[in-house]
Amino acid sequence: MSCDAETDWLWYCVKTQTKREHIAAEHLRTLEGVEVFCPRLRYRKATRRGKIWWVEALFPGYLLARFDLVESERAVTYTQGVRGLVRFGREVPPVPEGFVAALRHEVAQQDGETGAEADTLTVQTSVAAGEDIEVATGPLSGFQGQVVEVLPGKERVKVLLDFLGQPQVVEVDLFSLLLPRKPLP
Repeated sequence: MSCDAETDWLWYCVKTQTKREHIAAEHLRTLEGVEVFCPRLRYRKATRRGKIWWVEALFPGYLLARFDLVESERAVTYTQGVRGLVRFGREVPPVPEGFVAALRHEVAQQDGETGAEADTLTVQTSVAAGEDIEVATGPLSGFQGQVVEVLPGKERVKVLLDFLGQPQVVEVDLFSLLLPRKPLP
């Protein structure tokens, strides 16, 4: 495809089958004249089997694709894993180029990879001494307290809780805490 033909390429939001965004993205990547960006989050999650790495779509049920709507709409719409394009009435609105560029920049800054792996953003749980927290799971579920010390090697934290009218320092799993939202830098 020539450079002039790419001037008609715009980013569009593509609806995918639930939990199959990465499959739809791989099939779309095989189409000529289609560029795909399917941002995914990778994070640690506590399960019955222990702590595992979990990967899921940043936008569940959606991905972004750049193509010429007139030339490739039918091919994109009928690709395996795709349910259609996001529409408002009969109009298929484009996604602003600046939004996609900023999102790609954020992902690339973190890991510097290329290809499908460049779409994955690894999220690390971070907590600091002095932060207010709430215990979400376990026998202390519902208790609110303050982080006293972070024990990174064990993925545990020491928390000061008011227990039976007395302040108590207890050690809890980092993944059992509800952390306050932090503003973006």
